[in-house]
Amino acid sequence: MKEFRATADYVKKLGRTHRYNETLWLGLSGSGVEFSFTGKKAEITLQGDSTAQGTNNWARVGIWVNGKRVVDEQIDQATKRYIVFESEIEETVIVRVVKLSEAAMSTVGIQQIAVDAEGGIRPTPAKKHKIEIIGDSITCGYGIDDEHAEHSFSTATEDVTKAYSYQTVQALGADYSIVSYSGYGIISGYTDNDAKLLTHLVPDYYEKWAKSEGRPDGTLDPLSVVWDFTQFVPDLVIINLGTNDDSYAQNNLERQTEFAMRYTEFLKTVRRRNANAMILCALGIMGDRLYPFVEQAVGQYIEATGDLKVTTLKFDVQQAEDGYAADYHPSQKTHRQAAEQLVRHIQKLLPEFNQTNFGSVSSSAN
Repeated sequence: MKEFRATADYVKKLGRTHRYNETLWLGLSGSGVEFSFTGKKAEITLQGDSTAQGTNNWARVGIWVNGKRVVDEQIDQATKRYIVFESEIEETVIVRVVKLSEAAMSTVGIQQIAVDAEGGIRPTPAKKHKIEIIGDSITCGYGIDDEHAEHSFSTATEDVTKAYSYQTVQALGADYSIVSYSGYGIISGYTDNDAKLLTHLVPDYYEKWAKSEGRPDGTLDPLSVVWDFTQFVPDLVIINLGTNDDSYAQNNLERQTEFAMRYTEFLKTVRRRNANAMILCALGIMGDRLYPFVEQAVGQYIEATGDLKVTTLKFDVQQAEDGYAADYHPSQKTHRQAAEQLVRHIQKLLPEFNQTNFGSVSSSAN
């Protein structure tokens, strides 16, 4: 068996990752690696973070071999080793490791990859297009594996690969980065007491690798790592924020106007970090009351900057007959419909995104 670290020489990185003490750490939803080899066996050793003992919100990880999910587990130990492929004859294999749960609760490390393959492992090729999606619990796939609307959050039922976000990038055949946190917003995180929640604002953490209670290798605070935006340069940035802000803004015009103003400022940050990308500002899956103020923010931004590469999309609001996931979040059916709506919109906006393969989405989310 030949042993490898998850470096750019050997794997394609998916989303934002960070190398620390020889281990490649995954924080945000959808972050991971992909590689290929021709051989008879592959083993992957994953490393738990400081939350791997004493909590029930461990990092959830999926591993796919040639499009089939072969591992789906939470990392509740210091290390876990998986034999992900074994064959008596040499086969050409593509392996994808994806963090299914979000950053806020826990992180996970890829400590080592070992293969019985004369040629070792190599990164899969980069795709033609790159998309970044910035969002909240909807983008994370919150509760998507729990069809009981009254149930609450658990990383065990969160799976970004079944969310509209991952399904969209898969259908379009794009490489991706997902920056999403459940309960986060632009001016306030989710609140049920009319008080503004200032600890849960995406603009405060967008320029960091991740925000998490988990400590990679037991010591590293992910917020101490400033993200290097040259590592992933998207053609398209999608922002889907405002659902949690609405819990604070309600029908209060002053608060709604503040949301629009802060959203405009966040657009300036996103543009500064993504100089050439088209920016698409979307809202509506769990309610569209703030959508006019998203439009207002985009209008204010364009007027202030002259930047015309910013536009909007109102998602269809979820319907009760399509079911709910935990905490009345979108069901798998709703996510699928949102992905289809988003893909159609992107292809009209950017005709170069001409690939559509929802069949691959179905298999990758199994």
